[in-house]
Amino acid sequence: MRWKIAILLCLASALNYIDRNTLAILAPTIQKELNWSDVDYANITALFVLSYTIMYAISGRIIDWIGTRKGLAYSVGAWSTVSILHAVANTVGQFSVARFFLGITESGNFPAGVKSITEWFPMKERALAIGIFTAGSSIGAAFAVPIVSFVSVIWGWRMAFVVTGLLGFIWLIAWLKYYYL
Repeated sequence: MRWKIAILLCLASALNYIDRNTLAILAPTIQKELNWSDVDYANITALFVLSYTIMYAISGRIIDWIGTRKGLAYSVGAWSTVSILHAVANTVGQFSVARFFLGITESGNFPAGVKSITEWFPMKERALAIGIFTAGSSIGAAFAVPIVSFVSVIWGWRMAFVVTGLLGFIWLIAWLKYYYL
């Protein structure tokens, strides 16, 4: 069972990186359609990084307080919702708010993942489990381009945010089923 948890954590990290990279992949299209400047895009991106940085330690404290199962479930559910909300954004201000909240909500992934590994794995297997978990970030970054590009070409850039966000809710079903500590 613990290896299923490691795979779920890997997938959560992959989804985390797919959702955060969606805007970067779609930026040229969105910039052209919504008349953003490069400075607008940089400011939107900076808000994500700012909120993510601030919330990293805070989200760890929240995970300790409410528990790993609930904490990661709330984090993935919240960031998936925020990712979907990007689809209705039309202005620099709206995208800025969406990115700010994406940074807040995505920050729970790594504290929850590491804590989960310590709860499920004996000391002698933790390094491998953490390696599997963190490999998800590279997997997500690698798969983001083909997934987001495919969806945006077929259904448009707004649907790319919806589809990538919905993937988190599919993951959430498995997480709640298997993580019972």
